[in-house]
Amino acid sequence: MSKIKKIQALEILDSRGNPTIEVILKTTDGIITKAKVPSGASTGANEALELRDHDKKRYSGKGVLKAVSNVNNEIDKLLQGKSVTDQETIDNLMIKADGTENKSNFGANAMLGVSLAVARAGAVSENKAIYEYLNSKDTYLMPCPMMNIINGGMHADSPLDFQEFMIRPRGANSFKEALRWGAEVFHTLKKILKDKGFATSVGDEGGFAPNLKSHEEALELIMQAIEKAGYKPKDEISIALDPAASEFYDTKDKVYFEMKKKAANESFKTKTPSEQIQYLEELSKKFPIDSIEDGLAESDWSGWTKLTKEIGSKMQIVGDDLFVTNTKFLQKGIEKKAANAILIKLNQIGTLTETLQTIHLAQKNGFNTVVSHRSGETEDAFIADFAVATHSGQIKTGSLSRSDRIAKYNRLLEIENDLGDRAKFFKGL
Repeated sequence: MSKIKKIQALEILDSRGNPTIEVILKTTDGIITKAKVPSGASTGANEALELRDHDKKRYSGKGVLKAVSNVNNEIDKLLQGKSVTDQETIDNLMIKADGTENKSNFGANAMLGVSLAVARAGAVSENKAIYEYLNSKDTYLMPCPMMNIINGGMHADSPLDFQEFMIRPRGANSFKEALRWGAEVFHTLKKILKDKGFATSVGDEGGFAPNLKSHEEALELIMQAIEKAGYKPKDEISIALDPAASEFYDTKDKVYFEMKKKAANESFKTKTPSEQIQYLEELSKKFPIDSIEDGLAESDWSGWTKLTKEIGSKMQIVGDDLFVTNTKFLQKGIEKKAANAILIKLNQIGTLTETLQTIHLAQKNGFNTVVSHRSGETEDAFIADFAVATHSGQIKTGSLSRSDRIAKYNRLLEIENDLGDRAKFFKGL
């Protein structure tokens, strides 16, 4: 039996050049595993706490030496001698010892790094890949990628308030084919932007960040890229949006405002929740949109219920900031019929066990699940295996550039190759 001998952590950098945490786990029988933890820019108010040092003399206060120390001391002592295959017990020990609802004592970043390193060690001890080790079924489902090819909002300096404009190669017959389709559209879009005189620099998640005037203009350009690449919009490649609306919602006046214009001290317009819902519905009628994530703010529960009632039968309504991968908030959404899908981010909740519990609750109640990266990523490709293991059917891991994003796609190609005929591609929605 593989037991924990030593757990160590160190401060490393994420894809934005900001500090994050890496955990290294060693077992009594010589197994060594590592896990690197991502970080978000657009975060939900109810996410588990990412512990940072707030020492302005180091990394502008973003250092994570406190989280590193928590791993090297309290958590290491707590877990020494525990079996690496006893994931739930280990995660629950950390949760109990932390003693806070939002993991503010140890830090969700510290706890998640340990949790994932334990899972990797458990898989190695049983001579399995992570996607096999965590899979509770006899079948395997390759996820449809949701590729963020135009960045806006908090992820780019472009004028667009909506954070992500994605494509879904839903008509492909395999992950390998879906990835090729997406790459071809991405490079076609680059050429279109270049020909029109737009910059082709990319945002945090690898999508282009051109100086566009409106969300409609972004969608029109994506439509052109899909068609010019030789594909049929909707039937072969559909469009998904992530407005990240909490970022441009006034909680006091309960209106949605033009965030970038307000920040630039320009005159800006506002929308009521009903007007925001109407706007999203109009976009979905004009363009082949089949998924909208965070189209409304995390505190606008009545709006979410109305949005789901209005267009939820036609498309996927995904809660991210609304649910923060937490069973408590997901249960509230189920009862209120707010959304019909949930975004899954491991670092929003802080342990693998709690993440699996959230996925189980979602799938049990007919919610779609979308495993997701964060805007501040590392080369760690855990979520690729995780998406396959949990039969999520969909994955968000960025655009077709930046090695921190491509690492996940390449890992999925390896998994599909390993599975051969056992790999079934998700063709839902």
